[in-house]
Amino acid sequence: MQKRRKPEPIQLNPIPDGNTINGSGAAETNLEALQKKLEELELDEQQRKRLEAFLTQKQKVGELKDDDMEKICELGAGNGGVVFKVSHRPSGLVMARKDGGSLDQSLKKAGKIPEQILGKVSIAVIKGLSYLREKHKIMHRDVKPSNILVNSRGEIKLCDFGVSGQLIDSMANSFVGTRSYMSPERLQGTHYSVQSDIWSMGLSLVEMAVGRFPIPPPDSCELEMIFGFPVEGDACSSDTTSPKPRPPGRPGSSCGPDSRPPMAIFELLDYIVNEPPPKLPGIFGAEFQDFVNKCLIKNPTDRADLKQLMVHQFIKQSEAEEVDFAGWLCSTIGLNQPVTPTHSVGM
Repeated sequence: MQKRRKPEPIQLNPIPDGNTINGSGAAETNLEALQKKLEELELDEQQRKRLEAFLTQKQKVGELKDDDMEKICELGAGNGGVVFKVSHRPSGLVMARKDGGSLDQSLKKAGKIPEQILGKVSIAVIKGLSYLREKHKIMHRDVKPSNILVNSRGEIKLCDFGVSGQLIDSMANSFVGTRSYMSPERLQGTHYSVQSDIWSMGLSLVEMAVGRFPIPPPDSCELEMIFGFPVEGDACSSDTTSPKPRPPGRPGSSCGPDSRPPMAIFELLDYIVNEPPPKLPGIFGAEFQDFVNKCLIKNPTDRADLKQLMVHQFIKQSEAEEVDFAGWLCSTIGLNQPVTPTHSVGM
């Protein structure tokens, strides 16, 4: 029997510490854990080099932002949108980018996203998370509007669950993902599971329904500005001589009329861990409110799981409703709608 050759170690550059909560120590720990897992894989030389190149580029690029892309030219067009050749300014890498984009871009255009549309989004995210868990035994780790892709055919898909999510144990302590959407248990450094993805989904749904990041929650004055009529919310004093102090600021966003200064990151994280979770305003349907409430229970053992959410009345109601998701998206972001759109959900 031929003795198996020990694989060569994957060479990765250190991850910058600007995207970690507890500095370069956590970054180095994550890198070491990932390298250890990679070295256990049976990769041939070509596979090893390709994976090494991919991971190096992924670290270099970081999180993709719309403002960092410079359009070079159009490469082609199809039913799903237009593909452009773009340059990523921070890294200098040239990429192909397809129009349609993600729900954070749709949110910026729409201001807020209707409940019926979010019902279809919820179905897609739950199916995507279930697929990752059942077929690949992994979690996503970074559920947020910018990682939910949509196109003019009405397709809704999760993206950016990434190599690290596939290779590191799904029960983990690493800070992979965007901190603002992390569940309380992740921020506290305890073990977490797919229940953490459910928290992130619930938080994203509230954000898209209201039109701005929901921590801290908007008061009744701001809700009235958002929706154009009085809405149940936090108390807001009408006494202009001695107005009630408002909560601290929030993460910066172009969505919604809130003009409070941005929250400092540790102030935000402390709020997520120690303050009550956000809720939908009372103008939304009771089933939608209950669905979100079950996603945003702070104790992960009490939080609804994927199977419970899949049979929730809000999901059943959303599955039964005829919603022209493709038509809404195309009218919102200015895409041409295909003649026979499909309504695909999942991965």
